[in-house]
Amino acid sequence: MAGLGRQGGDAGDIAETGDGAVRRVVRMLPVLLILLGLVFDVMTPPSFTGSPFFSAAPLVAAPLFTFRATALTGIAASAAVVALHFYNGTSWKVEALTELVTVLTVSGLALLINQVVRRSGERLASARGIAEAAQRAVLPTPAERIAGLHVSARYEAAQADAFIGGDLYAVQDTPYGVRLAVGDVRGKGLGAVEAVAVVLGAFREAAETEPTLEALAQRLERALAREGVRRDSLDAVEGFTTCVLGEVPAGAGVLRLLNRGHPEPLLLHADGGLAVLAPAESALPLGLGELSAGMPDRVGEWPFPEGSTLLLFTDGLSEARDASGAFYDPAARLRGRVFPGPGEVLEALSSDVRRHTGGGMTDDMALLALGRPGEGEPERRRTVPVVGREGA
Repeated sequence: MAGLGRQGGDAGDIAETGDGAVRRVVRMLPVLLILLGLVFDVMTPPSFTGSPFFSAAPLVAAPLFTFRATALTGIAASAAVVALHFYNGTSWKVEALTELVTVLTVSGLALLINQVVRRSGERLASARGIAEAAQRAVLPTPAERIAGLHVSARYEAAQADAFIGGDLYAVQDTPYGVRLAVGDVRGKGLGAVEAVAVVLGAFREAAETEPTLEALAQRLERALAREGVRRDSLDAVEGFTTCVLGEVPAGAGVLRLLNRGHPEPLLLHADGGLAVLAPAESALPLGLGELSAGMPDRVGEWPFPEGSTLLLFTDGLSEARDASGAFYDPAARLRGRVFPGPGEVLEALSSDVRRHTGGGMTDDMALLALGRPGEGEPERRRTVPVVGREGA
């Protein structure tokens, strides 16, 4: 555990090195297949032929190389067939022509496959570009410094090639201080993304005008209620959003939080101490206003000393499981650790939770960290290493 963050980087480097070696071997396969066909044909009786190896070479090249490289592979395989039959003195036989036609036909099919794969890749790249643009529009990366606070955010989707889901974060400077939100919308797919857009849109507007976090929560509640009426689906009846709303008044050195059914944030102190910011009373998530009637929101207030970092996250982090089914405990993993800043906290957490799960996340994960710099502290302390507990 002492290597939280640093070990994650080493593991990532090893994995990246291993992936690079595999890619190099795969890209060598067409050449290896042609060589193997030559050796097989020379070392075996004339009744045996290396034609299957020559036919396989352009097919393997098709999804891996350019059109030109695939064509050159097919030409090399065909040339190998012709050369072998001249070497064996069988170029006049029907079998020689049949093998050559077979390799040429397969090479032609490989070129067709290459074009199909290339066009599919272009469409996928276009879709990824659209997804990235949607993520930047819905979940823009916050500035690294907002009203004197160091800020870092990260979103990691469980599904490969997905860029956004039902988790959300937002942070902005307002007349009432820096306000923030981290939440998790019930459900998956486009419906969840739509709800995320509704919550964030309402937050960005209401955070500038509502004087209290309680009033801000009620604005979000009404926005979700309007969305529920508009949408004709199961989510319109059963949808909800767990959320933490926060506020750091300018120069006050305090932190206010309103928790609506969300995992408790953590406060990491400069000396490695850690506090779990649990609400005094549990509250229902946003979107369940009718059920929570008569249960007023209660804002908790905690000191936010210099050098400390506030960490908020969704249950994609706290409910991540290892092979034995044990949940990831961010408080236990972070207690006693000292980090240079919020960005390093999120980097360490991301690496550590993936190591905990073996690299397979089952839920999206949103992370938001705000650091209050100490007196005389530089804006970014990138050169300071991650420090672990002695004996850990």
